[in-house]
Amino acid sequence: MKTQAQHIIPQEIYEEAKVALSHYPELANTPIEFKFKRKIRKSTMQAQPVFGQLFKSRKKRGYKILISEEIVINGKVIKTAEMPADIMIGWLGHELGHVLDFKERSGLNLIGFGIGYLFSKNYIRGAERRADTFAVAHGMEKYILATKEFILKKAGLSKKYVERIKDLYLSPEEIMTLVEERDLPLEGSS
Repeated sequence: MKTQAQHIIPQEIYEEAKVALSHYPELANTPIEFKFKRKIRKSTMQAQPVFGQLFKSRKKRGYKILISEEIVINGKVIKTAEMPADIMIGWLGHELGHVLDFKERSGLNLIGFGIGYLFSKNYIRGAERRADTFAVAHGMEKYILATKEFILKKAGLSKKYVERIKDLYLSPEEIMTLVEERDLPLEGSS
């Protein structure tokens, strides 16, 4: 484990996490622990507030990004830490988008968020699309697109998993539209 200011990062993904964090300067002083976990239900990674800190002030609240130790690709078990760097950076950037979303919520709102996420597919879709949108707004589109390309076309992941990703997250086309909108000059500026 390495620590960087408020961040605890496993050595295996230290460089990738540093790149992802560099796109979110507003999280520089936010306590975030990146942690490998044996298995995460229905996901490869999961961001969440530290449960015991839900009602601390927003500035003092800590977060965890849980990372599944392994993923099944084309029927083979692969260690997640061995993913190509751009893909890992994209995944981490998406999860940091969730942290940014959580950071602006009250403790009570976060509890409501958790309940909504557990019981509503539309709520999940909104949360996942917000995280992708935050990542793109922070200049991470190259990494987010690499991760989507990998998941949707190259990894040979289960059809069920791929369809879930297509349903819940921004498509590559939607990401490119966000990039174009972000890069448009402001009205009245030259």
